[in-house]
Amino acid sequence: MKLLKIISATFFITFVSACVNNSVPFNESAWRKNVKNQSPAQLYEPHFNDGKYFNPWIPRERGGFLRFLKWKLTHKGQYTDEEKHYKPKVIKNLKDRIKAMPDVDFITWIGHGTFLMRLQREYWLTDPIFSKRAFLPKRVTPPAIGAEELNELTDRVIVLISHNHYDHLDVASIRSLPQKSRIFVPLGLKKYVESFSQGVVRELDWWEKVDISHDTKLICLPAQHWSRRIGQSTNSTLWASYLLITPKTLIYYGADGGYFIGYREIGKRFPNISYALLPITAYHPRWFMHYAHLNIPEALAAFRDLGARYFIPTQWGTFHLGDEPPGYPALDLKKAIQKRNLDPSRFLIMDIGQIETIS
Repeated sequence: MKLLKIISATFFITFVSACVNNSVPFNESAWRKNVKNQSPAQLYEPHFNDGKYFNPWIPRERGGFLRFLKWKLTHKGQYTDEEKHYKPKVIKNLKDRIKAMPDVDFITWIGHGTFLMRLQREYWLTDPIFSKRAFLPKRVTPPAIGAEELNELTDRVIVLISHNHYDHLDVASIRSLPQKSRIFVPLGLKKYVESFSQGVVRELDWWEKVDISHDTKLICLPAQHWSRRIGQSTNSTLWASYLLITPKTLIYYGADGGYFIGYREIGKRFPNISYALLPITAYHPRWFMHYAHLNIPEALAAFRDLGARYFIPTQWGTFHLGDEPPGYPALDLKKAIQKRNLDPSRFLIMDIGQIETIS
């Protein structure tokens, strides 16, 4: 027993020392080649087996706690003072500004993956989180609007939940929503959300379509991600992205995920997407984050694949989730736009509380 303890301690010390003193190599070109070589047909294959959901195209790497520990102990990259401290502005009085434009369709950023949209006189809310923490990570910027103000605006919201991670499924925020709300969740989450929500909850599978009204539709779409939270084992519930279709506009909410063949297929099946809301956060270090999170080159590739008119970056500037500072992704995106000589008018890098009107 004593010898076993000595061996275990020696292994742990060696493991920690290796993590602290070495970065983990990652082959970016090999990863992108692997993604490119997948068949779109895999997006339509069964994605549930033996109580677990999975991505049929590229399996997620295994590693468990040791892999997570290795990330936490591995040497972090260096960032400039500007990169460390940059944050989005917070524009105040959102509720009053919305009330002053009663007949206008719009998108406004509440923070992180939470967007409030008014389309065809219906209010939509993506992955609502108004709380000060996403389980452990603390907000670095406040939400543009709180639940109380939202209830003053409307007695009905259509809510999209993408998956069960704490920064996308916040119990307190959902509990505080208007009683008449309708909530759409991926497979496996209905009973859980019903346990604390006052609204009507409906589960959706990938490629499933819902008629919201005679001229507005919602489509649940694949994403390359995973799921887990306390009380719900790994991948016991599904993850998803969504497409909203109205007579005026098509809005793709990419939620949370890595780069995959789905963007190209979604762009082909649903041309003329107006707005692509794509996540840009927690992509450092690449060896650990590449499967579940887009970096900036991949976000630009996803935008191109979707064929969307405008790119609205999401999830940056609210929580510190990866190695990079919360505001870093926006600066990284701006540099990429300039370096690649892209049209800056197509990139709507919003401030919190900023309203983008839909004409």
